[in-house]
This record gives sequence, structure tokens and C-alpha cells, in this order.
Amino acid sequence: MKILVTGGAGFIASHIVDTYIRLGHQVVVVDNLSTGKKEFINKKSTFYRADIRKKKDISRIINKEKPQVINHHAAQISVRVSVEDPSLDAQVNLLGLINLVEAGRLNGLEKIIFASSGGVVYGEADKIPTPEDYYPLSPLSPYGVTKLASEYYLNYYHLIYGIPYIALRYSNVYGPRQNPHGEAGVVAIFIKKILRGLRPVINGNGRQTRDYIYVGDVARANVLALQTKKTGAFNIGTGVESDVLKIYSTIKELLQAKVKAVHGPAKKGEQLRSCLVTVKAQKVLDWQWGIELRRGISETVEYFKKDEK
Repeated sequence: MKILVTGGAGFIASHIVDTYIRLGHQVVVVDNLSTGKKEFINKKSTFYRADIRKKKDISRIINKEKPQVINHHAAQISVRVSVEDPSLDAQVNLLGLINLVEAGRLNGLEKIIFASSGGVVYGEADKIPTPEDYYPLSPLSPYGVTKLASEYYLNYYHLIYGIPYIALRYSNVYGPRQNPHGEAGVVAIFIKKILRGLRPVINGNGRQTRDYIYVGDVARANVLALQTKKTGAFNIGTGVESDVLKIYSTIKELLQAKVKAVHGPAKKGEQLRSCLVTVKAQKVLDWQWGIELRRGISETVEYFKKDEK
């Protein structure tokens, strides 16, 4: 099968590309390298450096390659940036998606797999863990709005043009290759800081919880999404809440570090709790998470130890 993966030089999608290629699929990677890294691109893939906002470039690539499946992970992922510049967020996350799907439908596209977010589309849910049918969906940022709107666009293309889609609503993904800079990826940020003898900053009291899912489990979900004939949104998480203090203490213990964290002010508007019900993915996709938190953090620590050398 020929699969076009956008964002394939990035943290999550590069793992997905590796897995697809290992299973014998032909993979085309599209990435503008604004945040992705060339060294993450699988050498057995065909790589195009391109921006999904540029309609002509995307149309040319898809017209040439004619992928059967588009796996869409390229995105503007910063909540902070989306608040500061909602227009940029919409250009990348909505117009970019439309460019891909429009070109795909004119070239025999058979399926779309989309990286959505269970951490933002539900908003501050009063049901934890949160299932896919939770209502009302109330994103708290432009980033969350574009993720949810993207799912609605995909549903439109499914209803009108018959293109099946799978929207994978990820919880907090962590693991090797995660970006240790910026606002996302507390696991990578803490590991990098402690390895360098710096004090990690915990926002507020550190009791805010997230559902942490290892990137290898996410890659498996993207494989199973290829195989199903179903369409719709699926939560991809563990159903287990872990707070920031637990993440910090686990990393500190694994590194046998004596560095103490600093407590900074709480982030305005930050969700206090987020956790996902994954029964639907288990029943429909035959997917279940497999890497528990301590083991996953341990593997991530080993990756960053080598990266520091």
C-alpha cells in the first residue's frame, strides 16, 4: 500500500513511518522541516520538503505519487501560538488539511488517518475518563477548535465523496524523539533539564493530570487504522491519570538525580484533568495500549541519555 505521511520528520509521525515501512508499505513523507528533523526521516521513504499550506505544491506531489492513504500529522501544535495567532493556526491546521484532501479525492484517495487530540477537543470535561460521545465538545483554544473542525471536514468528505476516515484522538504522547523545547512534552522537557543539571519548572502545584501514552502504542494504532473499514473518531490513551508530580518523581528516580524542581505560577486556562476512555478503540480497532508509564519513561530516558553524548 502507498501511504503519504505528513509531518513524517516529526516526533510521532516518524515512528509511524518506521512502522509502516517495516511492515512493507511504500511511504511518502511530506514535511517542511519547521519542527521536524531530517535525521528522523526513514531512508526507505520518498521525501518531499513541502508546506501543506501551499496548494500547488501539495497538488503536484499527490498527483505524482497518488497515495491510497493519507496519514495526516503535520500541524501547528502549540496552544500558546494558536491563542496568539489564530489565523496562522487555521491556515496550517484547516487550510492544510483541505489542500491534502482535495488533492487526494481527485487522485483516487481511499482513506485518511488524522491525528486529532483527546486532550483538547473535549475541553474541561466533567466526565473523567472521557468517552468519544461526550457532549458538549468545548475546546478551550483555537488549536482545539481547529482539531475538532478538521474532524467535521473529514466527516463532510466521507458523506459527500465517500472517503473513509479515522480520527485518532491522542492523549499526551511521549517517548523517544519528543521535542524537549516549547510548551508541549513535559516528559522530554523534564528529562532534558535534569540531564543538564537544571531545575525543571512545575506549573502550579503539579497536581494537574494527563493520560500519558507511549509513542510505540500510538504507532500501532495507526497500523490498525489502516485495516479497519469503520470510520469516525477513536480515543487513543491509557485511561490512567498521572499528575505532573508523578512524572517528575519517576524521571528523577530513574536518573538518580538530586535536582529539585521549581514551582512556577499555574498556567492561565490550563486544563486540570484529562484522561480518555479507550473501549471503542479496543472493540473496533482491536487496539490496546501496552507500555506502562514507568517502562515508557525509562526508554525515553535512555534515548535522551544517548542524545546528550
